[in-house]
Amino acid sequence: MVNHQAGRRVVVATGFVGDFKRFFFRGLASMLPAMLTAMIIVYVLQFVDTNVGAYVDKAVQWLVVQWICVAGKETLTLGGPDAAWTDVEKVWAAWHLHWLGFFLSFVLVYVFGRFVASILGRAMWRVIEHGFFRLPVVKQIYPSVKQVTDFVLAERKMKFSRVVAVEYPRKGIWSLGLVTNTGMRTVQEALGQDMVMIFIPSSPTPVTGYTISVRRDEIIDLSLSIDDALRLTVSGGVIMPPGEAADVSGLSQQAPGGFIPSESKKNKEIPA
Repeated sequence: MVNHQAGRRVVVATGFVGDFKRFFFRGLASMLPAMLTAMIIVYVLQFVDTNVGAYVDKAVQWLVVQWICVAGKETLTLGGPDAAWTDVEKVWAAWHLHWLGFFLSFVLVYVFGRFVASILGRAMWRVIEHGFFRLPVVKQIYPSVKQVTDFVLAERKMKFSRVVAVEYPRKGIWSLGLVTNTGMRTVQEALGQDMVMIFIPSSPTPVTGYTISVRRDEIIDLSLSIDDALRLTVSGGVIMPPGEAADVSGLSQQAPGGFIPSESKKNKEIPA
C-alpha cells in the first residue's frame, strides 16, 4: 500500500490481514447487491407459491375430482370420493403438475386487478378498504403498507423533473429535494411569486418524506440524476455522486462564524 504525504511516496506495509480484510469487503460489496436481489425475487416467488399457488392448486384438483364424478355419473359431494382424490393426487405427482397452481395464481392476480380497475370492482374495494381503516389493529398497519405498495406498484409514478437544494427545515440548513410540479395557483396568486412543489425524501427510506412549496428563486439546481440523489439519501450522504465531493483540505475545525483556514487559525490571537 502506498500513501502520499508531503509530496513523498511512503510505503505502508499492511500485511496479509490488512489485504484480506480490504479485498474481502470489496468482494462482499460487489456480490451483495446481486445476492440480495436474487434472494428478494426468490422470496416473492415462494411467498406467492405458498400463500396463493398452493390453494389454487388444491382448487384445481377439487375441480378435477368433481369432473370425474360427473363423467362417472357418481353422486356429487362437497369433498368428493376418496378414491377420486387418490387418483388425482397420483397423476399430479407423476406429471409434476404442482406448477399449475403457481402459474394460475398469477392469472388470478391479473383477473383480480382487472376487476378492481372496473367501476363496480373499484366501488366494492373502496368499501372493503373503508372497513380495514376502522378495524382496531389493522387500521394502524394497513395505511402504512398501502402507502409503500402504492409508491412502488402504482401505475402513475411520482415524476421528478430535477434535483435541487433548498433551505429546509430552516434557513442555513440545505436539504436535497426533488421537484415534482409547479406551485399551487392559489399560493402563487396570493404571494405574487413563482412557486414550485418539492419532495424532500427521508433518509434512509426515500419512499417517505415531506412536500413543501417554495419560491423558485430560493432553490439551487443541482447537476445530479434522480438515481444519484436517491443513492445519496439512502446512504445518508456516504455515497457521494462523482465530482460532487467538496475539497476541504484547506479547512480545519468549525467555528461559530464558519470554517477557519488552518493558517489563519494558527495566527489567530486569543483575547485575554
